[in-house]
Amino acid sequence: MSLGKNAAITVVNTFDIYTGAKIYVNENAELILGGGYINHNVNISCFKRIEIGTDVVISENVTIRDSDNHSIVGSNNESIQPVKIGNHVWIGLNATILKGVTIGDGAIIAAGAVVTKDVPANSLAGGVPAKIIQEDVKWE
Repeated sequence: MSLGKNAAITVVNTFDIYTGAKIYVNENAELILGGGYINHNVNISCFKRIEIGTDVVISENVTIRDSDNHSIVGSNNESIQPVKIGNHVWIGLNATILKGVTIGDGAIIAAGAVVTKDVPANSLAGGVPAKIIQEDVKWE
């Protein structure tokens, strides 16, 4: 774990983090962990703000980033945008959550998905780039 100058990690409820996790909260950035667990070999890189809700399950080898770490010349695209993951969200094995994404409560992110756009509550998203596969899903 790496914590930059004036960076903050807030843990609201019990949040278990298993082995091999790489968590970087850079200067002036904020990581909020509501409750749940992060499985093995997860990589979280926070440059501004990443908020993870309660009862969240994050599978092995997941990457969550709120920055591209660079900009594209001639593009108006911001290189850093916050990420918000709602409550009771399941993020599958090898998924990637990229900058500017909001994942709604009760959503499921399929294994291997690359999430570049918002995912509504109670939706299953999968693919590269991720698309909504099913709505009105529930998981236990």
